[in-house]
Amino acid sequence: MKVISVFNNKGGVGKTTLTYHLAHALSESGKKVLMIDADPQCNLTIYSLEQETVHAIWEAEDSFIDEGFEASKEKIGSMQFGILNANTRSLHYLLKPTEEGTGELEYLPPPYKISDNLDIIPGRLTLHLYEEKIASRWTDTYRGEPLAIRTITKIRSLAEQYAKENGYDYVIIDTSPSLGSLNKVIISTVDGFFVPASPDLFSLYGIRNIGKALSAWKDEFEIIYKLISTEKRHNFPDKFVTFLGYTIYNAKKYSGYTNKWDLAQAHLHYANQIPTVIEQCIAEDLRSHLTPELLAQPIGGTLVMHSHNTFPSMAQHYHKPMWQVPSLRNIETDHVNTLRGASQRYEETKDCYIAFGEDLISRIKLLD
Repeated sequence: MKVISVFNNKGGVGKTTLTYHLAHALSESGKKVLMIDADPQCNLTIYSLEQETVHAIWEAEDSFIDEGFEASKEKIGSMQFGILNANTRSLHYLLKPTEEGTGELEYLPPPYKISDNLDIIPGRLTLHLYEEKIASRWTDTYRGEPLAIRTITKIRSLAEQYAKENGYDYVIIDTSPSLGSLNKVIISTVDGFFVPASPDLFSLYGIRNIGKALSAWKDEFEIIYKLISTEKRHNFPDKFVTFLGYTIYNAKKYSGYTNKWDLAQAHLHYANQIPTVIEQCIAEDLRSHLTPELLAQPIGGTLVMHSHNTFPSMAQHYHKPMWQVPSLRNIETDHVNTLRGASQRYEETKDCYIAFGEDLISRIKLLD
């Protein structure tokens, strides 16, 4: 099992859309996948689930988040708590005992099943409260304080627990574009991450920021490893996160231009700079498994590089990957004409994402 993340310090690059479709493609290729929505804005949850479903999940656990976990557990009694915990719960609910510093859950609530091979742990808008707790306990980690270590490693340990119980091949954690405390502990404790980038100046600076943050985070974690006992070190992954590469995503295709990626000249100018910025800003020991050729090549080449126009918004509307939308039975009248002439192009996206996933897996395998 590998835990990976799709991350960029620049918002609006289609990160959640890519995460959602990558997870579906891997699952349709026979891999068992769990998505974890660790973005406090809950974009992956919104993409994946009907609003009524999200509301039901959140409403049932409101008191545990707002009034306290142990107090709410005692108030409703063991039987009702057993029923609550036997249904899908949000990531913040799973983290709440650690946030409060109380005991662990005796057993994990089931993830929400999207398809035979794909599940999700929904996000929650209150996750910023857990981020505040990470920040306040960070210095205690240097002293090996058990609760602080548990707070920092809890999301990783949840991924491992769920994978052990359900046999996942991959756990994909969606994050916000922030470089704050929450993403520091997530990105630093996953096995690998890759960056979706728009071919523009802002993505270049986003990669620069990621490189600086990674170096600082690695230094902090290495100090922690030296100060804590071997037993406590086992709570952390064997090694710091590895950079898996980048992909250009959501770029407009200019088929009239004859260049390797069919991009407008202005976009090509920035796209060509991405490998150089990565080489300059992301430390070599975090990407040592990548040859110069792999480093220069976007994951999947041009497979998912170009904009899908309105396809992603249609996918989000129906909570299905793009390639499944045309065959749905509940297509709304207003969308029939839109889909009529584009069905084949919707369906063709499946092969592109599956091939993209295969290329990503080939890089993940290099971690071993």
